[in-house]
Amino acid sequence: MPFAPTSSETPNIEQSKADASEVELPQRQGLLRRLYNWVLSWADSPHGMIALAGISFAESSFFPIPPDVLQIALSVGKPKKSYLFASVSVIASVLGAVVGWSIGWGLWQFVETFFYSTIPGFTPEKFKYVEVLYQDNAFLWLILSAFTPIPFKIFTIAAGVCSVPLPTLIIASAIGRSGRFFLVATIMRIFGKQARDILDKYLEGITLLFGVLVLVGVYALKFVGTH
Repeated sequence: MPFAPTSSETPNIEQSKADASEVELPQRQGLLRRLYNWVLSWADSPHGMIALAGISFAESSFFPIPPDVLQIALSVGKPKKSYLFASVSVIASVLGAVVGWSIGWGLWQFVETFFYSTIPGFTPEKFKYVEVLYQDNAFLWLILSAFTPIPFKIFTIAAGVCSVPLPTLIIASAIGRSGRFFLVATIMRIFGKQARDILDKYLEGITLLFGVLVLVGVYALKFVGTH
């Protein structure tokens, strides 16, 4: 017959759970740091552009490190190719977004547990929130998620789950990703090596600010149009 733990045993069990959660967080942070360093290591490789394409593709559906990291590092060494690197990132990222949409559209019921437990940034709460946003304006939110530091992969997969039309996903992704990656390329082309420090510190803030301004502008026009 099963038996319940005594009162003296219960605190030990709870403490073990707390200790396990404290260990899990540094381990996940350590994994992200190793992935970040691995991404950067491709900057010194002759296959850096191929790696940029692969990382841009994967980041749109499951990979946790944004391709900007490698795009910036490659552009530091070859600033005249900044726009080429941006183009590679855009094309590969949009193709990856289609894969993310396909996962949501046809496979989500089979893989959602894996994504929630394994992929950084994926939580049921965030996913449900994105579904609510799509009821308002899926096209706009896809553009914003593609441009800003918001986890793009959640939006691409949720687009498939919510049956957002594939052309909508492709066009919105192309607009948002082009804006982000060509912004990086332009800054790299103008400022050269000095731009790396600027982008490392302020890229997320810059894109987030632009995203907020676009959102405010859209809703201001919507408000004016209804009055």
